[in-house]
Amino acid sequence: MPPEAVAFSTGSEPAIRGEAVGEGPPMVLCHGITATRHSVIHGSRRLERGGHTVISYDARGHGESDPAPAGAGYGYPELRGDLAAVIDEQAGGGPVLLVGHSMGAHTIVGFALENPARVAGLVVIGPAYDGEIGEGSLRYWDGLAAALEAGGIDGFLAYIDRVQGIDPRWRDSVLRFTRERMERHRHPEALVTALREVPRSRPFGTMAELEGLAVPTLVVASRDAADPGHPYAVAEAYAARIPGARLTSEPEGQSPLAWQGGRLSREIEAFYRELQ
Repeated sequence: MPPEAVAFSTGSEPAIRGEAVGEGPPMVLCHGITATRHSVIHGSRRLERGGHTVISYDARGHGESDPAPAGAGYGYPELRGDLAAVIDEQAGGGPVLLVGHSMGAHTIVGFALENPARVAGLVVIGPAYDGEIGEGSLRYWDGLAAALEAGGIDGFLAYIDRVQGIDPRWRDSVLRFTRERMERHRHPEALVTALREVPRSRPFGTMAELEGLAVPTLVVASRDAADPGHPYAVAEAYAARIPGARLTSEPEGQSPLAWQGGRLSREIEAFYRELQ
């Protein structure tokens, strides 16, 4: 079993719980919505064994972290604030390598746009925000929230199976690891709120803002057959907009690089060496 997270002393509510393992230059991992700190490099220990301090934490309302306090929420301003507090406490304020998937990818990009001097580099995995918040997308997330609220994990999985249109080759794997990650949450009611608030929050304004991001960046894309929720074209657009960014992905027909903890860690490690 993975170790239980400890509360980071971020100085404010909610209590953010995570872990810092290994010794060496720090990197901070940020997960996606309804995921946990275990879902970025999927248990791989390559980075800590390779001489890095790997800092991972559960976002507010996710995993072992507390829900947002009364009067606060789950939007990107709050997520960036939590990330800043973790960097201050666990990484000495930066500059630090930031690694994020989906919601976590949007969080680290938004943070880097506001705080480039605190960021050594970005690994942007499976971005989905393309500068627009569409009504169709909001209907999907609201439906997912309603399914979780009414039917728990089983209802959540049934909605994904019915609506997302998973390629049959990947269906069993997607539903299995989705159930595993959902079972890690201590506050499912907080996830319901997050599912309604995060998609309505903009991590940054327009895609044109990425053209001013002066931070070394690796963008990790997924092929659409296995992971349609994180379109390949959006990752391509990030790599095209961010100056000097490099795009990587899995070969056609393989499971997404974002799902392969060991191989993804090798890519992160190689990217870090390029920064030296």
